[in-house]
Amino acid sequence: MIKAGLTKEHKEMLLTYGLLISNLDSCYVASYKQGEYITQENNLLDWIGIVIQGKAKVCCTSANGKNLVLCYFISSGIIGGLEMMTNTPNATASMIALTDFKCIVIPSKNNCHLLKQNVHFLNQLCFELSNSLVRSSNNFVSSSLHTGEQRLCSYILEVSYKNLFRDVLTDVACSIGLSYRHMFRILNQLCRDGILEKKQSGYQIINKKQLELKAINKYNT
Repeated sequence: MIKAGLTKEHKEMLLTYGLLISNLDSCYVASYKQGEYITQENNLLDWIGIVIQGKAKVCCTSANGKNLVLCYFISSGIIGGLEMMTNTPNATASMIALTDFKCIVIPSKNNCHLLKQNVHFLNQLCFELSNSLVRSSNNFVSSSLHTGEQRLCSYILEVSYKNLFRDVLTDVACSIGLSYRHMFRILNQLCRDGILEKKQSGYQIINKKQLELKAINKYNT
């Protein structure tokens, strides 16, 4: 992670959340490389973030250490809002950068009281937390009503970067509710169908249109 100062554009972004940089203390911009952890579940999270650019995967783990089906993606909005509102000192989920990722960091220690008194910021946070709840419900429905192939194809479309899908496959299987063996059979079939091609660095998407047709219908409506 690399730290940098805020530019005029970053200060204007804060204004859209009802925040004045002159009222905040020790803010900075954090930059993360693809694959880098932004937050780690159960580790100290002593800041609030506002996404500037990039895409990240958010996931939780069960007691046995496996990723749950609860897995979603973030490319805008607030990081750490749930922890702030519940006074939870540690991150409730892990967030991993899928692309180069930047966010404005607002340290909690000297700013939390101000954020909790800012109605504009709280309204935006409530809106985003509500959307997260809907997203979690949709994930549950997806596991119940869609095939393993549909879930895997949708996941590949979500996390691929420049048409390259690379992720820890054991984590992928847990995230979409499949056994590793079953998921690997689907990947092999997608390669045989000419939709994906196995590379040393991951899986290259060869036929994105066909992949979208096999995914959950939000990609082919």
